[in-house]
Amino acid sequence: MMTGRLIVVGFGPGSKEDMTIRAIDAIEGADLIVGYTTYVDILKEFFPHKTYKVSGMMREIERCKMAIEDALTGKNVAMVSSGDSGIYGMSGIIYQLVEDMDADIEVEVVPGITAASSASALLGSPLMHDTALISLSDLLTPLDLIMKRVKAAAESDMVVVFYNPKSRTRTDYLSKAIGILKEHRSPSTPIGIVRNIGRKDEVAWTTTFQEFDDSKVDMFCTVVVGNTQTYMFKDLMVTPRGYSLD
Repeated sequence: MMTGRLIVVGFGPGSKEDMTIRAIDAIEGADLIVGYTTYVDILKEFFPHKTYKVSGMMREIERCKMAIEDALTGKNVAMVSSGDSGIYGMSGIIYQLVEDMDADIEVEVVPGITAASSASALLGSPLMHDTALISLSDLLTPLDLIMKRVKAAAESDMVVVFYNPKSRTRTDYLSKAIGILKEHRSPSTPIGIVRNIGRKDEVAWTTTFQEFDDSKVDMFCTVVVGNTQTYMFKDLMVTPRGYSLD
């Protein structure tokens, strides 16, 4: 059987300006690009000449198997994820399936700018100290375990970045998580929200525990909650690293 190459590509938040040179080269050099429908639609704007295979939400295993099977025919396949492919992306599933399928292919992972990094740049500098990235989606992780992790982050005074903060069915998970954090931080603790990072209708805003309203938050948002040292400077969040300025 012919063997090919599978590159798992993180293409960043969505704009071509935020794609790394490695990511662009991997996509340009691929015989086939495989991805979730929404991600492929983004890439078609920048790479209209490429050949694509798509599948919908909740079909990650099927999508990864499809990419591996195509690579086994000798093709150079790019499996694409927004953000970083190794942070809530496809690289872990690919490695698990390559082992499970005993697939004799070369696998390479190309990192990308994750939502936490791109949101941080828009919000100021909130991630200057230890940070926890927590997804509030309970499709693959039990809710009680998610909230246990939120509590651990709260007790250890870590800045927290929430991925997948809210959906049509998960309407109160974010408020529960914020409630846990509020037990360990002051009402003036800064919170930053960025929606549609890197896309045409991108918007970012800041608030505090005291004034936080999650009605504008949805699955397209990334939420950044400061630690006890985070403060506001000209509507931007800053978390001190601890350097002496004297």
